[in-house]
Amino acid sequence: MEKHYSDSQVKGVSTGTTILAAIFDGGVVIGSDSRASMGGEYVSSKTINKVIQVHDRIFCCMAGSLADAQAVIKTAKFQLSFHSVQMEDPPLVIAAASVLKDLCFKNKEELQAGFITAGWDKKKGPQVYVVSLGGMLISQPVTLGGSGSTFIYGYVDAKYKPNMTREECLQFATNALALAMGRDNVSGGVAHLVVITEKGVEHVVVPGDKLPRFHDE
Repeated sequence: MEKHYSDSQVKGVSTGTTILAAIFDGGVVIGSDSRASMGGEYVSSKTINKVIQVHDRIFCCMAGSLADAQAVIKTAKFQLSFHSVQMEDPPLVIAAASVLKDLCFKNKEELQAGFITAGWDKKKGPQVYVVSLGGMLISQPVTLGGSGSTFIYGYVDAKYKPNMTREECLQFATNALALAMGRDNVSGGVAHLVVITEKGVEHVVVPGDKLPRFHDE
C-alpha cells in the first residue's frame, strides 16, 4: 500500500510570547501574556499561565517550546525543593537561576527554551536573572523576552527607572505587555503579573479588555 506521507517534510514549529521582569524599590514584578500558539497561525490556548512558581518567593517565565520549558521547570522545582530541605533554608534566587542555567546548558542540543527568573531573598533582596537559549546566565534590573519583546524595547528603555514604587512598576509592566500584545500576533490573552517582596507574593491578572490601549486596534 502506498504511503502518501513518505515524501512529506516535517516543518519546524515556531512559538511566540511576551515575558518581562523589573525590579522596583523593595521588590520585583514578573509577568507575561497568556497566549500559546503554533507556527504563528494556530492559537492552542488563550489562558495559559507562563509565570510559574518554583519556590516560595521565586518565579520564572518561560519562552520557546512549551513542552521543553515545562520539563525544565519541573526538574528545577524538584532540585530546589531538595536543596531547601538540605540547607534548612529557602534557596537564593541565584540558586534557582543557576539550576535552570545548568539544565539548559547540559541539554542545549535538545532544548528550545529560555527563562526569566525573578524573586526576593534575604541576602540580596529583589533580583532578576535571564537564562537564554543554550544556558547563558546574566543579571539585569529589567529584562524582557519572547517574540513580543521586539516591539517594546524602546518603551522599556524610555520608561523604566530604578527605585520605582510598587504601583509605578506594576503599571510599567502592564503597559509594556499591553503594547506587545497589541502588535505581536502570537502574544495576547490576559496579562499575568506577580509582585514579589519581603512581605510575600501577590498575583495580579489583567483581562484583555481591561488592558490600557495606546492606539486604535
